[in-house]
Amino acid sequence: MTTAQASVSAGTATTEAAVEPQPRTRRLRAKVVFPFLLVGAVGVAAIAYARGMGKESTDDAFVESHVSNVAARIQGQAVRVLVKDNEVVEEGAVVVELDDRDAKVRVRTGEADLASAKASLVAAEKQLALVRRSVEAGLLQAEGGLTQASATRVAATAAIEQSQADLEAAESRRDLAQLDFARASNLVGQRAISQAEADTKKATLDQAIAGVNQAKARLISSQTGISNAAGTIVVARGRLVGAKTGPEQIDTADAQVGVARARVDQAEAALAQAQLNLSYMTIRAPFRGEVARRTVEPGQMVAPERPLLSIVSLDDVWIVANFKEDQLAALHAGEAARVRIDTYGSKERTAHVESVAGGSGSRFALLPPDNASGNFTKVVQRVPVLVRFDDTDPAHPLRAGMSADVTVITREPRP
Repeated sequence: MTTAQASVSAGTATTEAAVEPQPRTRRLRAKVVFPFLLVGAVGVAAIAYARGMGKESTDDAFVESHVSNVAARIQGQAVRVLVKDNEVVEEGAVVVELDDRDAKVRVRTGEADLASAKASLVAAEKQLALVRRSVEAGLLQAEGGLTQASATRVAATAAIEQSQADLEAAESRRDLAQLDFARASNLVGQRAISQAEADTKKATLDQAIAGVNQAKARLISSQTGISNAAGTIVVARGRLVGAKTGPEQIDTADAQVGVARARVDQAEAALAQAQLNLSYMTIRAPFRGEVARRTVEPGQMVAPERPLLSIVSLDDVWIVANFKEDQLAALHAGEAARVRIDTYGSKERTAHVESVAGGSGSRFALLPPDNASGNFTKVVQRVPVLVRFDDTDPAHPLRAGMSADVTVITREPRP
């Protein structure tokens, strides 16, 4: 063997001797390091478990706020749009103005109709008062007329009796005058008395006959008077019957007053509606917020069924956290929570649980699942939990829809 070969053989032996102890070293190192790694893993797991006790967390959460879709109350034409997209408006600020000329005309028409209805009501009330007085006066007159007619009849009856008595007296005087004239005629023939005395008896007889005729005429007149009195009584009774219809006349006039009042109420309601329609020509913001999704432009025809813009509240915001159903047993209203908004990184804000929804999100979906039909696959449901912030943070404004992580500090561990 040459010197070179001897050198190579020596180097190879040295290399094998150096490589041979490495597996033993690795096994020794593994036996030493593995317990430390195991202890470290157990420690990390213990720490994670300890930190997770009494807490329920979810990253399925987002910011929510009031969103109002502002629309016109009545149909009209927009003449002015006073806001722009993403502009902050105050509560009650005018956002859109509609053409109000027709509404103003209707208001003036309503005011005129109301004035006319009120005038009609005043006239009806005065007519009612007049009818009441007329009815009272007519009743008194009718009663007085009947009393007067009855008295006239009594007087006519007495006049007939007087006329009959006068006729009987006149007839008696006539009969006496006839007898005296007959005697006087016999005595004149016998020349016992003078012709002048006979003529006197004749004149007395003529007067007695005239008296009888006059008494008969008075009797006929008295009889006619009682007939007239009877007719007067009938007329008076008719007037009394007509006067007794006064309550019905008053009721009719009172009903006319009621109709006039109803017309006044109707006119007032029409005027109020016209004034409301006029106020609807000015569309205002329902609360303070930011304008979004503005679709209205000047000159555009608007209607109640078509929203003009949306206003998103900036002041009243909250978190909707969708926890799994197996996390809800430990969640209660009033429990403290920590919220981290993705927009602001690791910054956390304190909050509290305000309420838990009455059903899962799928239960209120447009097409709720029907597990009784077809094949069933159990899926863990999520239930919305409303979380409110404990304080405000103007330096970090929130927008509806922002993603968030929510951790609730529960009072008791999960069962």
